[in-house]
Amino acid sequence: MSAIADLTIFPLDKGESVSSYVAEAVKVVQTSGLEYQIGPMSTCFEGDWDTVIRVVKDCMDVMNNECSRVYMVLKVDYRSGIDHRMKGKVESLNRILDEK
Repeated sequence: MSAIADLTIFPLDKGESVSSYVAEAVKVVQTSGLEYQIGPMSTCFEGDWDTVIRVVKDCMDVMNNECSRVYMVLKVDYRSGIDHRMKGKVESLNRILDEK
């Protein structure tokens, strides 16, 4: 089974530049051992459901350590029976685009 999570999380009470806070959440994802991709507006990672949700909670906990107001958007694509879909989804799209 595979859960692909796309997480956007940042503080609302720390001014305009919040990348240092976002970096702390990304470090949580990096140290989780899950496959991940950092994007300009979110971080995507994949694993079993329980691990993915634990990482999301850990990201929120890290953010809550220094912030009193946090914005989070979480999208999850869950599919049983197939693993390592994150990379495959991108490769499939690139193949289609290359054909055109």
